[in-house]
Amino acid sequence: MRILLASESPRRKELLKAIFLSFDVYKTCIDENYEGLMPEDTVKEIAKRKLRVAVEKNTGYELVIAADTLVYCNGLYLGKPKDKADAIQILTYLEGKTHEVYSGIAINFKGVEVIEHETSNVKFHSLTQEDIENYIATHDLLDKAGAYAIQDGVVVECFNGSFSNIMGLPISKVNEILIKLGAKS
Repeated sequence: MRILLASESPRRKELLKAIFLSFDVYKTCIDENYEGLMPEDTVKEIAKRKLRVAVEKNTGYELVIAADTLVYCNGLYLGKPKDKADAIQILTYLEGKTHEVYSGIAINFKGVEVIEHETSNVKFHSLTQEDIENYIATHDLLDKAGAYAIQDGVVVECFNGSFSNIMGLPISKVNEILIKLGAKS
């Protein structure tokens, strides 16, 4: 079966290898400036847009997987930071707070499309401005929703839900969809 991941995210590639040893990667270029009424609507819509572009531009794949992730805190959508100053602002805002991480998953298997989402809760440690600046100086955060990576074990105090969702691709949910579609047994 030919499989396509509609993402160049190193974390999504790493996570998908838990299910499939071999797949191709396609970078989608879409307008991600969209905010739905609810965060789950936002990530599902953006994942759907990525999926449809990937399916349209890449024929011959039986299975195409796309995803989108955002951080949501007290009514604010927090995506990838634009620059270092934006990363500082995001991390300062999240400092000591609990927030949600939403991922939209869009899968097309032999023309059948399924779009779902996963939500996890994350609590940040209390951080000083110096902690935040040191974190930004020692980590590559510009391609990460919320300007952090849970896997580095630095800013997150605790979480509830799917660890892989917080990384950007909820593997259990993807596996569940694949089984439901008959793409995996």
